Formats: sequence, structure tokens, C-alpha cells
Amino acid sequence: MPKKALILVEGGMMGLGQLFVQAAKRLGLHPIVLSADPPQYHYLATENIEAVRVDTANLDALVRECSRIGATYEIAGITSAREKFYATAGKLCQHFGLPGPNPASIEGCCDKFNQRQLLAEAGLPVPVYRMATNATEVESAAAEIGLPVILKPAVGAGSSGVRLCRDAEELAEHTIYLLGGTYKWQTSPRILVEEFARGTYFVADIMGNKVIEIGAGKFGPPPHFVYDEYTYPAPLSDDQRTRITDVSLSCLRALDLNWGPTNIEFRWTERGPVVIEVNPRLAGSPDPQLIQLACGVDLVMEHIKLVIGDECDLRKRHSQTATARFLVPDRDGTLDRIDGADQAADVPGVAEVTWYVKTKAPIVRRGDYLDCIGHIIAASPTPAQTSAILQRAVDSITWSITPFPTIDE
Repeated sequence: MPKKALILVEGGMMGLGQLFVQAAKRLGLHPIVLSADPPQYHYLATENIEAVRVDTANLDALVRECSRIGATYEIAGITSAREKFYATAGKLCQHFGLPGPNPASIEGCCDKFNQRQLLAEAGLPVPVYRMATNATEVESAAAEIGLPVILKPAVGAGSSGVRLCRDAEELAEHTIYLLGGTYKWQTSPRILVEEFARGTYFVADIMGNKVIEIGAGKFGPPPHFVYDEYTYPAPLSDDQRTRITDVSLSCLRALDLNWGPTNIEFRWTERGPVVIEVNPRLAGSPDPQLIQLACGVDLVMEHIKLVIGDECDLRKRHSQTATARFLVPDRDGTLDRIDGADQAADVPGVAEVTWYVKTKAPIVRRGDYLDCIGHIIAASPTPAQTSAILQRAVDSITWSITPFPTIDE
């Protein structure tokens, strides 16, 4: 009998890709990563994972490579840990007759303007929004909505290119950044201009049609939305939990998302939950680790089970509070040293200390998820205890960044 392989289209960032290959191994599968640039995923060598260099933007090339792999292995499933390639994985699943998401629904949802339209047409609560393709349209849309507004690319992930614009100067500055050739667009330039929904941030993590858990998040200082802290479960009243759950399931129906993982971001405003974004994929790390610590459901493992046609087990096994603190530098430069990581990991209750970069790496902040250089996760029976554990661990870590030389030096 040929060995069963799980094909992953590209790896994953911030530790998610490693979770996928580890879970695949635990299920007795042979993970194979198809990537345009395999060396970018350092964990492939650590985990001794087979990787194949292929143009992952070319569906025909991926079909040929999967067919070649199928001559040696039984392909049990195909998926991706990256939003940019999740619809592509769905197309491969369709081609080879394997379980997977509807790629048309994924692509429609990943276009934020299209997503907004579908949600609004279904009567779901979304921020006031407009589409713009040039500076004049941005300015006009912002005037209609009223400052402050958020500017974001119509297609993208991880808060890349997203900024809160509080006055005309910030609006003009970010418009120039997005349209002036600095920002790298995945598609033709289209900017979503939308109302800034004020309120506590929540995220609902879903598998199929079941809300597994709802988390709460905090961000660093504006105008960007760089992660600061995530906690599962969120401190919600029964009414809040019910309303977020109901709106989440309505989003799935409006967007035709009825298979696999989804995560939906909200702001709890004066009018209740407002949908900020529906992400038609598994949430990035460290959300899966937090959910597993909080309630015992391993979303990565259960997602892979779906992909290979096995039955999911989404039963909660325990209840505790899990929190992640993101480590974010306050300057650009060269990361010279990291101290105290081992001491932080040894603090009782700390579940994980993970670094996304290595010493001597260049640090260039862009105001998105890539600004984070690592995270610490702690878990305990109570929110107060978890917070104390996390603070003790964070306090033990220091790092040093040497600014880049100026032109005069």
C-alpha cells in the first residue's frame, strides 16, 4: 500500500505551517509542501519535511506536480495554511475529487468589497464603506463617511496596508503609500474606505457550522493594527455570546461558507456586534494553540481530518483561560540579542515561547502582523492567574536592536 500524503500548498507563517506538518505526522500522514520558495520556511528542515519547488501561482503546474506525487503516494488530502493559496488548494481538491472548500466562495470572500456587499445585502451589521481606485475617490469617500476612516486594500491579509486615518493629512499620506508604488498589490489597486467601528475586538473561530470559541484581542497604538494580546475565551455575557454566534452563522450563509474553518472578526459597538472581516480559513497562529489550551479542541488536527475525509471531534474537553502576548519592537534596526527566553519558558503556566526571527535579523516595521517578532502563551484556570503568569514571563525577556546606519555614517 502506498503511503498516504498530505499536500500543503505553501507553508505557514508565525508557526502555523509547523503545526500543520506536526499534526499531519500525528495522523500518520506524510506531509509534502509545494512552494515557490521552500527555504523561506525554516521549520521544513527542522521537521525533516519533503518540499517541492513549484510555481504555486500556476494551477496547471500544481496539478502536474500533484499527479507526479500521486504516482508514488496515495494523496489523502490537499490544503493550505495561507489565505492567498487556500482557494487554489480548493481547486486542486475539486480536480482530484478530494474534500475541500468551494474555491469560488473563498475567492469571493477574500475580496473585501465583494464580502461587504454580500453581508450588507443579507442585512448583517457592517461598517459604512466605499470603494476607491484613486486619490480623488478616496478623499470623496472619506468625506461622505466622515473621519476617522480606515483605508485597506480590497484583497490582503494580516492587516497589511491597513491604517486608521484620523485627519486629512493621514488620509493623504496613506493614499500615497497605497497608490504611489510602495505598497505591493496582489491585484489591481482597489481601496476599501470604511467607517472606524469603535469597540472591543472579538473573533469567532468556527469549524463547519459550529462556533468553537470566541476570543478577545487588543492592538498596539494607532494608526496601525498590530497585534498586542489575544485571550480565549473572551469575557462575554451570555447575550453577547449568543449575538456574536448568531451573526457568525448568518455570515456563513450569506457568503456560502459551509465547509471547514472560518474566523470572523467583530467590534462590539453601541449597536452590538459589527462584522469587521470574515476570513474563510483557519485563523493564524497563535489562535489554534490558544483554543486548544482554552477548551481542548485542536483546530489544526480537526481541519486536517476534514481534508482527508475523516470525522471531526469538536467536543470541548476542559475550560481555562489562555492568553498570548505578542512581542513587538519599538524601533527599526538589527536585532542584536534576545535574553531571558529560557527563563520565560520556565515560568509555571507558560505554554509556549516562540520567536519568528533570529538574532542579527533586520527589523523593519510596516504596521502589520510582520512587525511581531514572537509571542508568549500562558494558560491557567482563571483570567487573573493567566495575566499574572504572562506578565512574569514577559518581564523576564529583553532584546536589543541597533538602529540601521544613517547615510552620513
